[in-house]
Amino acid sequence: MNRAAAPSLQAMSDGTFVARPSYFGAEPTVRPEVFDRDGTARLPIGCFLIRTAEQVVLVDAGLGPRRKQMPDGMELHGGQLLTELTALGTARHEITDVVCTHLHSDHVGWLFDSDAQPTFPGARIWFGAADWDYFVDGPGELDVEVEAGFRRPQNSSLLRPLDRETELAPGVTTLMTPGHTPGHLCLMVDFGDRRSLLLGDAITHPVQLAEPTWHSFGDVDANLADRSRQQLWHALEDPLVTGTGAHFPGLRFGGVRVGAGRTWSS
Repeated sequence: MNRAAAPSLQAMSDGTFVARPSYFGAEPTVRPEVFDRDGTARLPIGCFLIRTAEQVVLVDAGLGPRRKQMPDGMELHGGQLLTELTALGTARHEITDVVCTHLHSDHVGWLFDSDAQPTFPGARIWFGAADWDYFVDGPGELDVEVEAGFRRPQNSSLLRPLDRETELAPGVTTLMTPGHTPGHLCLMVDFGDRRSLLLGDAITHPVQLAEPTWHSFGDVDANLADRSRQQLWHALEDPLVTGTGAHFPGLRFGGVRVGAGRTWSS
């Protein structure tokens, strides 16, 4: 790729995910470097902004202006995404594409307003086709306004379900990484001399490299999620590839270093 044409990439957070070891099926006393003295980890609700010569791509749409309670005292606090976009000098109408790595509530919260109107007018909305089958037409849970937005006939021309690897902007390619949800997507951003993987929730936290049995309790298919995660760890062994997930601490990018063992380095 021509270096001048390489996309730019910036991380943002819509709020905070208060997680506990139980999220990963782990005991409360493990990994004090991850969980603080009250047994919680305060993680971001990550979103990303990619600019190419002609497109402005938002990756994930946060939780939206709400608070969501989860089991075991865990919770999500959202609402910061639009402020974050303003700080980056980006108006809602400038967004040409929104890519949802999957359709869990903390990745789709700003897609539609309470009247099922798109928050980002005219932006194409990309998502895994299998997630439509699971969340919109199947047993998966969607917030009322999000489901209404997906089903609203006037929005149908904006929807772009994906069932294969797709280059949706120059240097920006979606990868099929099912398991956490049936249609989970990751994105590879190619800068010419290096590449970055946006992992969504296919990997929830870098600690999972050292704790391979830890899985998200949100995984729809834990075995398939593990296979996707292992493929992504392998891709991150390439020294020219870095990655981050939607809930990685500080949304810091890193990679897998291979020596006496495999370690995460950011």
